[in-house]
Amino acid sequence: MKSLIWIPAGLLLATQAWPQTRELGGTGELLDGVAAIVDSGIVLKSELTQRLEVVMANLRQAQLEAPPEQRRPLPALSVVESQVLDQLILRQIQLQRAERFGIEISDEMLNQAIGSIARDNGLTLDQMPAALASDGIDYAMFRQETREQLILDQLLQRDVIGRISITPREMEQCLARSSTSLAEDVDYNISHILVSLSPNATREEAEAARAKVAEIVSQLDNGADFAQLAITYSDGQGALEGGSLGWRKGAQLPTLFTDTVIGMTPGEVSKPMQSASGFHIVRLNDIRGAQAVMVDQILVRHILMQPNEILDDATVEQRLAGIREQILAGDDFGAIAQALSEDPASAAENGDLGWVAPGVFVPEFEQRLAALEIGELSEPFRTRFGWHIAEVTDKRSYDTTEEIKEQRCAEQIRDSKMEEQQELWLRQIRDQAFVERRL
Repeated sequence: MKSLIWIPAGLLLATQAWPQTRELGGTGELLDGVAAIVDSGIVLKSELTQRLEVVMANLRQAQLEAPPEQRRPLPALSVVESQVLDQLILRQIQLQRAERFGIEISDEMLNQAIGSIARDNGLTLDQMPAALASDGIDYAMFRQETREQLILDQLLQRDVIGRISITPREMEQCLARSSTSLAEDVDYNISHILVSLSPNATREEAEAARAKVAEIVSQLDNGADFAQLAITYSDGQGALEGGSLGWRKGAQLPTLFTDTVIGMTPGEVSKPMQSASGFHIVRLNDIRGAQAVMVDQILVRHILMQPNEILDDATVEQRLAGIREQILAGDDFGAIAQALSEDPASAAENGDLGWVAPGVFVPEFEQRLAALEIGELSEPFRTRFGWHIAEVTDKRSYDTTEEIKEQRCAEQIRDSKMEEQQELWLRQIRDQAFVERRL
């Protein structure tokens, strides 16, 4: 069930970790401690211990899975604890901000999200509590963590993603680059160390950041493990994962990294790069070639008629059966679709729905289409939209790479800007918050 835990770590050892930071009070009741005060909220010591236990367990597991010659000593517990506390503080700041903006997740939305996780693991929503319990995870806590993550996703959409603009020039350059750039044809697995620096930093703060970067570079030159240094020093959101940013298309790399990364070889570490959010050091872990996107498509046309107060289902089905006979007898499909179909968009195109790939239509429509041969006109059939007759006029295996470049470019430009914008935003809201660490 590990794949269920897509939310930030904290649940896997929750039941074991909870008592470790709670002591008996004078009345015999368990008392918790405060790890940090964050504006109007707090981070409990129990929360910190839960997350710390999970992170350390993950680090130990990664160490065991690594080849013996690549194993490195784990970072000091105090270093990891500080990183974990920073993440919990930042999470608390974001949750409070989301609450101020009225961002909420309804039970229906939450159930849909958890249901999707369950389906990905071959389960139903009703089976989730027992499956989680078998892994020692409390279902109520899982729901709460999932709800909070969905809230944070909406906050990120509101404050960062939704405000990223794409200029016509950027789109034009992306489309031109997608045909010529090496980055378009290659996937890159990269890791990243960020030494953050506020745009309003003092000279002393800037010098301290440069000294920290120099120390990291020196340790890398002497053979230190990149992931360990990321855990110890990085201010990036992926620090506790060894700075990993995972696999990304070249065109989806942060803009700052693109020119540097595409010229690197696996295992190579970049020189420090400076941006508005601070200093960046990137390691290229691996590369792999991308392939053309081939999709089986069908060319479809249909006629739709819908029941109403006057025409019931049986009457509509009978009328479509008559229309089908007319078409089989030689009447023009397009002319009839234009005159009678109640799907305005396709009716204007003589019933044509164009070339489509699997997954575009509702399942009941796709099932009927899948059973048709080219040129075969279906019997009338019902979907949630009404009654149809449909015809598959052609089939092809199509390279959609060129066709989808424009929509991908919009995503790529947004993704390339988001990394930098998110770091700046997180630094900004962190600087604006009142934080008192109690450790």
